[in-house]
Amino acid sequence: MSVIRQDDLIDSVADALQFISYYHPVDFIQAVHEAWQREESQAAKDAMAQILINSRMCAEGRRPLCQDTGIVTVFVEVGMDVQWDAELSLEDMINEGVRRAYNHPDNKLRASILADPAGARTNTKDNTPAVIHTSIVPGDKVDIQVAAKGGGSENKTKMVMLNPSDSIVDWVVKTVPTMGAGWCPPGMLGIGIGGTAEKAAVLAKQSLMDPIDIHELQARGPQNRAEELRLEIFEAVNNLGIGAQGLGGLTTVLDIKVLDYPTHAASLPICMIPNCAATRHAHFVLDGSGPALQTPPSLDEYPDIAWETGAGTRKVNLDTVTAEDVQSWQPGETLLLSGKMLTGRDAAHKKMTDMLAKGEQLPVDLQGRFIYYVGPVDPVGDEVVGPAGPTTSTRMDKFTRTMLEETGLLGMIGKAERGQAAIDAIKDNQAVYLMAVGGAAYLVSKAIKNAEVLAFPELGMEAIYEFDVQDMPVTVAVNSGGTSVHQTGPAQWQEIIASQKA
Repeated sequence: MSVIRQDDLIDSVADALQFISYYHPVDFIQAVHEAWQREESQAAKDAMAQILINSRMCAEGRRPLCQDTGIVTVFVEVGMDVQWDAELSLEDMINEGVRRAYNHPDNKLRASILADPAGARTNTKDNTPAVIHTSIVPGDKVDIQVAAKGGGSENKTKMVMLNPSDSIVDWVVKTVPTMGAGWCPPGMLGIGIGGTAEKAAVLAKQSLMDPIDIHELQARGPQNRAEELRLEIFEAVNNLGIGAQGLGGLTTVLDIKVLDYPTHAASLPICMIPNCAATRHAHFVLDGSGPALQTPPSLDEYPDIAWETGAGTRKVNLDTVTAEDVQSWQPGETLLLSGKMLTGRDAAHKKMTDMLAKGEQLPVDLQGRFIYYVGPVDPVGDEVVGPAGPTTSTRMDKFTRTMLEETGLLGMIGKAERGQAAIDAIKDNQAVYLMAVGGAAYLVSKAIKNAEVLAFPELGMEAIYEFDVQDMPVTVAVNSGGTSVHQTGPAQWQEIIASQKA
């Protein structure tokens, strides 16, 4: 019989969440490196290089892999013979661990959790509460898996109730392209099959806790239908040519995970949840002997990769750039941005469009400026800003035409594709959309030399900042003529992959 102390559980949860904020699982690092070595698309290869460089920088600097430090999900198995030396409930202990992790003074993590989600959407300030799944099992130990899941990938979750005779593979192949690149591929897809709708969703999330082992499965061969599906879906999704960051390439997924559960004879519930380039999860067991703390990987596990801009890279001064300059930028071209840019995402865009609708003057002048869709982590030490990677740009699509036509905004910077309405607005206004690499937040932050809040300070990380940047790398994702690399790149690489397999 084990006696589990309250402080041991709290300390173990806090340690695990700090650990996964800056250490990728080694299997993920190795899988991205292998994909980088195989990749033939230069744009995708460059994106994966930035992800790998960012990963090593975060391990060395102990700062977050991504500015979105996630919503915490916890799977707990409590042994039936466990006794507790605790005053708090199990959920309260876990949430206290989350609270301490996210407010750690040496590595403060971004608080993204909002209470009253259909109303005031008020930030809880400490990233609590976690989403907790508890099982009572035989034994005298407490087994805990924790994950921190970013909103960009979580928002791409797909669920369906198929007919029993329908093809799961066909549904996945049809559905993945509709997810866009906001989930920051390459990553994993977790697929839950069976049970009821909510059971399939839990299975999909739980499957993402497992290590990447698709190549081992390919070598030994499948032993059941779930493993057959993993292999079939892995090949079919990579054949789509979506590639890293949706730019087109050979690798879209690093692994496919499948968990299933018995279901009703009339039903075939399916849930698919992607894991992003900031894959974050950890596992520990409490046996009564004290806290279970994570063991850091050796830096020797990280590939030594340098990312260098090509000879054709264009340097852009944001303080002097003109509308005429922007019209010469080509889709897929790499730019290095220097000068002052504004920031703003969902909440700031909503406030600004509401003010414009009322005829009110905005607190910032957007004429001829660039706005970066970002919600940075708070700085620590001598940082001017914490990790500051891009957020999913499609969430700003509904504001784009208004912002371009009523403010004179010249360009936008974010991650992943834009929807057709936004592309049309960009073309009509001869503006531009630039893409930064999702999953390289710490690397991006090193290009930011100064950060100042200009408006809406009450929005916290969603306030409007002015960043002064130096050589911030971006890709022209939608040019002033309305050509989107997220449409042309995958289409081109799907054809290339098909021809290679012919």
